[in-house]
Parts: sequence; structure tokens; C-alpha cells
Amino acid sequence: MPDSSPRVKASPLVIMSERRVGIIGGFLSAIGPLAMSLYTPAMPDIVTAFGTTESAVKLTLTAYFGGFCFAQLICGPLSDGYGRKPITILFMSVYLAASVLALLAPTIEIMVLARLLQGVGAAVGVTMSRAIVRDLFTSDKSARVMNLIGIVLSVGPAIGPTLGGLTLEFFGWHAIFMVMILQGIVVITIMLLFVQETGNPDPSRIRPKTLIKSYFSLLKTPHFLLASLVLTGATGALYTSATIMPFILMSRVGLSPSQFGMGMLLQTAFYVSGGIIYRLMMHRLSVFQMFCIGLLCTCSASILLAVMLRVYEPSYLRVMLPMGLYVMGIAFLTPQMTTAAMAPFPQIAGSASALMGFFQMGGGLVGGILSASMGDPVIAMATLLPLMGLLSLISYIMWNRFKLPLSQTIEHPITPKISEQR
Repeated sequence: MPDSSPRVKASPLVIMSERRVGIIGGFLSAIGPLAMSLYTPAMPDIVTAFGTTESAVKLTLTAYFGGFCFAQLICGPLSDGYGRKPITILFMSVYLAASVLALLAPTIEIMVLARLLQGVGAAVGVTMSRAIVRDLFTSDKSARVMNLIGIVLSVGPAIGPTLGGLTLEFFGWHAIFMVMILQGIVVITIMLLFVQETGNPDPSRIRPKTLIKSYFSLLKTPHFLLASLVLTGATGALYTSATIMPFILMSRVGLSPSQFGMGMLLQTAFYVSGGIIYRLMMHRLSVFQMFCIGLLCTCSASILLAVMLRVYEPSYLRVMLPMGLYVMGIAFLTPQMTTAAMAPFPQIAGSASALMGFFQMGGGLVGGILSASMGDPVIAMATLLPLMGLLSLISYIMWNRFKLPLSQTIEHPITPKISEQR
């Protein structure tokens, strides 16, 4: 590539290998889910600690979702304007400060505020990971890196409930926020020492008129909008289940916090298995076939949840086996759908990633609010997750009609081919 290229000058991309980007992107993406899964085992204890209600404590999780959801619309465009690295460090500093506030919170109202700010800070992780991948890779390389990010990401929710449950049982709920403080410090250190700028910063992109135009161009593109809704139904169900399962498995089934944490490993095992199978089969099956496998898993899980939780009393396996099948489907849907949706928008990758994340976390936010209003967590899970699975299926059927030609989603003509590896 000629030395005069502004993008090459802005970012030394040739030394960011697929593996390096995948591992670091996985750590960034795991910030949000880990902060959520660490916290969920403590929710019943926090009800007692603050002398409040389940609904009030669920509001702390809703506030987290709200902050996470809307902050993505800010951090994504800011990274297009000022660079991926400085914006990530800025938002992670907010996360770190909010974790300290949560640790010291004297009332449930302050805890709600702290969790809102934690969500704002954590939003940068998943947004930046997708934008960095889009900066560097396209086509199969992008799908491979997104798959690796998914596998690394699964470690966060895997160890989160386990670590949260064990920490809660031996050290109390305050110690959970000490773990989050340490997490914030580690992520900031990684960004300072191991991540290089991958974008081509241009402050003109964050002018209000330009920003509105960027978002409008994304929203009026059926290819992008419907792909985002597919992932909204899939990952929104996962986030919604995180607000419900502690009250089902601990309050109704009777698991202890540590048992709940260890029990969540089954869900993660399904996700990791789906990610590995996807990686092995991505060159043997067509994109359409991969999508069909993912949708078959999520739709089958939706039917099982809708029927089993209404006919039988909830048990560990009646909840976790369908959820395991659901997340296995997510492992098949996410890499290709994310790659295809973002490929046509290299110049506004941060905004595209932010809007896609807004839809996904928005699904979790709406699901969390509805589950709290429904009262019975079992009925909420048997109703909301199947509806989200149906949203994903309908959106994919419509997306398949509006999808761009393969040449535009796989290797967009204005995308610089700068994905060389070390």
C-alpha cells in the first residue's frame, strides 16, 4: 500500500494479527457480560442488605442495561472521530469510577446510579471490538475473528456467575465490586500496552448533522436493520434470561449462590461447543446452512422453554438445557450476521457497531423491564424468550429477501485490504 495512504499512517495494522485482535476483542466484549454475570448471584442478598424489594434490585440491572444500551450510541461515533484507543480508555475509566461508587453505595438509590454508570462505561467494550475487527478484516477473516471473539467472550459469562457466587459465599457481596474494580484496571492496562489505533480518526464524523445522517443511513438500509434485529432477538434473549434465572434457580429451585455459579458453566459449555463446531464447519457449509443451524437451535429452545416451564415445575435441567441449546444457536448466528451487516459501512464502522449493539442491548433492556413487570419469573422466561426467538426468525426471513449481493457483503469495494498479519 502506498505510504501516502492516510489510513496506513493512522494505524499500524500490519502487526495486529487475527489471533491478537480476537483475544483482545474477546476481553473487550466480555466487559459487559462479566459485569452483569458477576452481579446476578448477589441480587437476592442485596435485597436483604438494603432492606428493599426484588423489583428495586432488578432496577439496578435495568439501569445497567439502559446505560449500556444508550452509551453505545455515543462511544461508537466518538471512536470514529477521535480513535478507538482513547475512547476505550475514557469509557473504561468511567466504568472503574462507577465500580468504586457501587462498592461504597450506602443506599439502593446510589447503587442504581452506580450500575447505570457502570453500564455507560462497559458499553465501549463490545462496540470497540466489532469496530476494530471491521477496521482490519473483511470476509472469512472477519468471521473467523468474530468467532474467536465469541469463544473468548464466553469465558466471561462462564466464570462470572461462578466467581460471583464463590466471592459472595466467602467474602460477601461487596467483594464482587472489588473484582470489577480489578477488571477495569486490567482492561485499561491492556489498552495502554497492547492495543494500537486501528481507525482513521476524523472529528468531522461526530458533527451532529453528520452523525444523524450516518445513523439515518443505517436505519433506512434493510440489510443492516434486519440483521441487527436477528441479533436483537438472539442476544436480547440471553441478556433477558440473566435478569430472570437467579430468581428461578436460587429462589425457586433452591440453588445456593455457589451452586448457581457452577451451574451456569453448562450454558457456557454449550456456547463454546457451538463456537468450536462453527469454526470447524465454516469452510464446509454455506452461509445459509450455518444460519439455518443457528435458527434451528434458537427456535427449538424457544419451543422447549414455552412448553416445559408451563407444564412442569422448574428444575435446573428444565431451565439450563433449553438455554444451552439457545446459546449454541447464538454462536452460529453472531459471526456471519455481524460481518455481513457491517461490511458495507467501513467509514462509519464505530457508528454501525454502536447501533447494532444498541439494538441487542435494547432487547435485553426491554426484556428486563417486561420480566420485572410480569412478577412471576418462570412465566416471564416461558413467554419473553420464545417471543425473542420468534423475532429473530422473522427478521432473518425478511433479511434474506433484502440482503446485499455477496460481493458487497464479503468484500466491499471501498474497504482497504489491510488485514495482513504478522
